[in-house]
Amino acid sequence: MAGRINDDDVRAVRDAVPIDAVVSDYLQLRNAGGGNLKGLCPFHDEKSPSFQVSPSKGLFYCFGCQEGGDTVDFVMKIDHLSFTETIERLAAQAGITLRYEQGSATPGRQQGERTRFVEAHKAAAQFYVEQLDSPEAEIGRRFLAERGFDQAAAQHFGVGYSPAGWDHLVRYLRGRGFTDKELIVSGLAQESRRNPIDRFRGRLMWPIRDITGEVVGFGARKLREDDNGPKYLNTPETPIYKKSHVLYGIDLAKKDIAKSSRAVVVEGYTDVMACHLAGVTTAIATCGTAFGGDHIKILRRLLMDNSGAEVVFTFDGDAAGQKAALRAFEDDQKFAAETSIAITPGGMDPCELRLAEGDAAVQALVEGRTPLFAFAIRHVVDRHNLDTAEGRAAALDEAAPIVANIKNSSIQHEYAVTLAGMLGILDTQFVVHRVSQLARWARERGASGGGGRQARGGPQRPPAAAAPQPAGPPTRRGPALNLRSPAHRVERELLKLALQRPELVSPAFDAYGEDEFTGPPYAAVRRAIEEAGGTTAADADYLARVRETAPDDTVRAMVTELAVEPLHTRRDPDEAYAGVQLVAVRLAAVNQRVTEVRGTLQRLGQHADPQQLAAVQNELWVLQQYGQALRERGAAAL
Repeated sequence: MAGRINDDDVRAVRDAVPIDAVVSDYLQLRNAGGGNLKGLCPFHDEKSPSFQVSPSKGLFYCFGCQEGGDTVDFVMKIDHLSFTETIERLAAQAGITLRYEQGSATPGRQQGERTRFVEAHKAAAQFYVEQLDSPEAEIGRRFLAERGFDQAAAQHFGVGYSPAGWDHLVRYLRGRGFTDKELIVSGLAQESRRNPIDRFRGRLMWPIRDITGEVVGFGARKLREDDNGPKYLNTPETPIYKKSHVLYGIDLAKKDIAKSSRAVVVEGYTDVMACHLAGVTTAIATCGTAFGGDHIKILRRLLMDNSGAEVVFTFDGDAAGQKAALRAFEDDQKFAAETSIAITPGGMDPCELRLAEGDAAVQALVEGRTPLFAFAIRHVVDRHNLDTAEGRAAALDEAAPIVANIKNSSIQHEYAVTLAGMLGILDTQFVVHRVSQLARWARERGASGGGGRQARGGPQRPPAAAAPQPAGPPTRRGPALNLRSPAHRVERELLKLALQRPELVSPAFDAYGEDEFTGPPYAAVRRAIEEAGGTTAADADYLARVRETAPDDTVRAMVTELAVEPLHTRRDPDEAYAGVQLVAVRLAAVNQRVTEVRGTLQRLGQHADPQQLAAVQNELWVLQQYGQALRERGAAAL
């Protein structure tokens, strides 16, 4: 069982790793104003960024799905790690040596499972790289050289070689302190009759890294005729490797993808290498699986779904390549980015193209891309006999829905005109009207909850009336708030100040009662601030204390949200701005109490006990005087 990490070391790790540096490994961040950054949330699908990071506070919060927390929370949630594994990973990044308590004296034995697997893969990758220089690996070096890759290229991509023996890697990693069980579960070894043996033997090895650069698996290429295995053998599904969640080369390409707003999807490891060496440094590839929804999510977070972003798919020009391109087209609407296709000439892949015609040819391939819509339309039209009226009508029925799905209305119109020309239909407006009609029906169906995207082919009909759907369980987290209420808005702003700029509202804020916050979640946050020592005790650990004193995850999420949400002021907040919020909340509370006391007077009536009546009247007078002072003198009357 893992030993407990020393508390001082945990605090050191939290302070040493900036949250924006960690989050930037997973998604593109842009300036959101007020010192905050924004991006597409990695925890739910969205088309406009609602995920915010506050570097100064070390917190993140998504205003769409309400996920939030600090650096440790982010890594735990996005990589599904335990607390211990997260601290170990961040400590390794920061160069901090951790101390363990109540456990073994050997730190390696105390690390979390995932950390152990990643460390084993890191050691294996280094082992394979060293083996590439061995005499046995001559066949691997020759394979690379024949494809235009020198030693520097192999080093850049971490290409290595797995010896042909049964257990070279197993024995090496045992010597590094890894157990047989760890090697088998992590996919580096496999069971045999007697002892574990290497999973990869006598093959050229490509390390597969996740978006943060950690090695989580390998792709192995067959080199010898007597190898009866498949041409490419990949790491099996393991606790750290899910082939649908990784893209080969993403660790090298992510910065240029975010910077250029373009990603180039190729089909193999050598294609990625060829593209990068040719200057197309945004190239990536899937690892033994088709490009799918999880891959799209990775790219969307880097591309930020801006209208100028683009995804370019490269495929061989043969039938299989065209089929793959059409599969990619089916996923087009999951991108806000435009999608294009680059068909390699003569059935060559980018690696072969670079070898035959040089780097410029690879660059020209990408630059000469064709919009995926145009490719799909041409593919559909070519299947029909356009010499007959029936063939032209059938082609229109199948191609018009494709054009109707184009997101940009002006481009949609251009393609409708082009489609009319391709079909030889002289009445261009007829085709344009047909396309716009289909697009309108699709929008109406989407607005009425009619479900998914429009069918790619076949005659289309107007949407039928949507059947009533049974009401599902409420998805709101925490008590409902009427955010249009001025009271709630100003309470929210004051709490944001108390969390983000406590020096502006201290010490007055600490005298405010919980009952002055009429939104129940806001009252809970006020209580958490008080239990953390109040704004007067704010220091470097203030926000962390407030989050820790929150009674549950709902309140903790609200604290995080308020600590990250920008203040409603265009200029830097000052004491005057803070004073306005303090007065507004207090004045609302005074007015509410005045209403309650007047109600009490009315209930007492003329026959009430004189002493009791005088006390209530006196309270009303004091409240009215205090309210008047607040209105006239502002924060000076607090």
